[in-house]
Amino acid sequence: MPLEMRVIPCLRDNYAYLLHEPQSGRTAVVDVPDQAPILDMLAATGWRLSDILITHHHDDHIGGVPRLREDTGAQVWGAAADAHRLPPLDHALAPGDPVPLGAETGTVIDVPGHTIGHIAFHFPDSRLAFTADSLMALGCGRLFEGTPAQMWDSLTRLMDLPDDTRICSGHDYSKANAAFARSVDPDNPDLEARIAQMARDRDEGAPMAVATLALEKATNPFLRAGQGYLKAGHGKSGETDLAMFAHLRGLKDTF
Repeated sequence: MPLEMRVIPCLRDNYAYLLHEPQSGRTAVVDVPDQAPILDMLAATGWRLSDILITHHHDDHIGGVPRLREDTGAQVWGAAADAHRLPPLDHALAPGDPVPLGAETGTVIDVPGHTIGHIAFHFPDSRLAFTADSLMALGCGRLFEGTPAQMWDSLTRLMDLPDDTRICSGHDYSKANAAFARSVDPDNPDLEARIAQMARDRDEGAPMAVATLALEKATNPFLRAGQGYLKAGHGKSGETDLAMFAHLRGLKDTF
């Protein structure tokens, strides 16, 4: 039985994700920008929080952890490599470690680039990956700490997941990311179709940071750095995929 998920808008443009495993009743939240919306959703669902999963150390992903932990008694999971700048961890994780949630077990994926200690959580049975500020809807995170090579390696690792995996990212940057994607990949019909669908979804109040990996591969320019036509259009024919990714990331930084 797949995990039940609730997408929770927080702060100005963040998302937290509440995951409920119905057989055991265990419930986890991925990232805690602010505890209040998460407590409200727990009250609405009647679920009891057992686990807090942290992707990286930025305050807009961990700011509500201390209060939420105090209110619920939930255990905190995060990267061992980042433990010095995370809230106190009950479970310090390394890449490849299991994250059990009742009848389903997730896996930790190392995704440095946005930050050095960034991790993602993949729950294969439920076809969910929580990538926060690594792979994002139509984009990827700014390289605050890592290098283009680290981020490209992280994105390549995520691209190896099954295509029907739903990628759940940490922010709604959909308008800016769509505008940038169109500027660098203007003749992509899949991208145009996605932008139109996103406008309809936005009008209906749907969350804007969840999409299948297949859709990201078809429309996200950072995952398309290996496409020959895209390289040619940017005068990068013959360049490596990494060089093309670095070119695109540089363009986005000044877009």
